[in-house]
Amino acid sequence: MKIIINIQKIANKIINSRYSKHVYLIAVILISTYGIAHADPDPIFDADAPVDGGLSLLIAGGIGYGVKKVREQRRKQNEK
Repeated sequence: MKIIINIQKIANKIINSRYSKHVYLIAVILISTYGIAHADPDPIFDADAPVDGGLSLLIAGGIGYGVKKVREQRRKQNEK
């Protein structure tokens, strides 16, 4: 019973935190890329170019860039 209560407390903290939009956005991106990766290929469009590796790198780069911008913004706020 304690485990369930602790999980509920953690979930409430995540939902009520100021980063909840970011958590939801990351979850949507991860779920959608999983669905795209496992979709049935279109028989008309038979491309031999791999997209998975490049797409993963773009997502990782975007997350890294977002983290960098957040850190820069916090640093500017702390200097004031």
